[in-house]
Amino acid sequence: MEAPRKVVVGMSGGVDSSVAAALLVEQGYRVTGMMLRLWSEPGKDGQNRCCSPDAMAQARRVAASLGIPFYAVDVQELFHNEVVQHFIDGYLEGITPNPCLICNRQIRWGYLLKYAQAFGADFLATGHYARVRHMVEDMVELYRAVDLHKDQSYVLSRLNQEQLKHSLFPLGELTKPQVRQIARNFGLSVAERPESQDLCFISDGNYRRFLNEYAPESQKIGQIITSEGKILGEHQGLAFYTIGQRKGLGISSPEPFYVIEKRFEEQTLVVGPVSELGKCELIAQDVNWISGMTPEKSFNAQVKIRYKAELASGMVEPGPEEFRVVFEQPLRDITPGQAAVIYQGNQCLGSGIIKE
Repeated sequence: MEAPRKVVVGMSGGVDSSVAAALLVEQGYRVTGMMLRLWSEPGKDGQNRCCSPDAMAQARRVAASLGIPFYAVDVQELFHNEVVQHFIDGYLEGITPNPCLICNRQIRWGYLLKYAQAFGADFLATGHYARVRHMVEDMVELYRAVDLHKDQSYVLSRLNQEQLKHSLFPLGELTKPQVRQIARNFGLSVAERPESQDLCFISDGNYRRFLNEYAPESQKIGQIITSEGKILGEHQGLAFYTIGQRKGLGISSPEPFYVIEKRFEEQTLVVGPVSELGKCELIAQDVNWISGMTPEKSFNAQVKIRYKAELASGMVEPGPEEFRVVFEQPLRDITPGQAAVIYQGNQCLGSGIIKE
């Protein structure tokens, strides 16, 4: 008889990863729980919400109740260098980065998967809401979760074939209410644990305070202008504004003004009425085609330009290093630094980082 396959579950102390571990134990896998110790702000150790002392204690408690080994893996330096510094550098360059994209690609599937394999595991499992399908010729496809309100394929769109082949997402076919009920059925202490939505490494959730403290050069004052060049006031640093932002601009006008553009070279913030906000196309770089192959010709698809954005229809002009998307309707908040993730139906084809 073949021995049960070994899987490492990335645990966070939350209900999703806990249920993922419980389901895999029930399915007969040899399960080990591992939790990443991530960087916290100096003097605020333990305030990273992904690995706070309480979260660590909850994960240990769940592992004990399931009868599985549990280990903490220290990646504080790697996390700071790859995720936190990328976040700071991005804002200083005038873009709006998504740290979860980098963390999943570089930390969870760049480091933890390799660590798990060295540990003897066949798979890395997480509590992400997404689905993987193993196709013919050893190909793997990524799909949106059944629960579209919880779907996390957006942040997994940076993974490649080799990473996805060794990944398990036990919650992909479930809804969040079902997951909580399964946690109750297993008697897990985290069944009612609330979710955290903020950036895990910013202790108070205030990214402006964080940038002021860790990147004081972000406070470079410049002009706020209209697209015609009319000066309306001064901004407090381009890092503190995002495309489409309306509130907190510190200017007065007879109609609402929105952030239209950030001109980093000139240190100017361009604002205008909502009629100037929409754009019909984008160019994305650092492209990841999940199949590992660049499509040969343009194709119609649906594209997400932010994690919580609605899918928008458009024509994708593919390339190995960059792709262009021309949308059927203008979108108001195309933001450099965010991912443009491409879908056909529920299948995620890949993504790129919005360049312009």
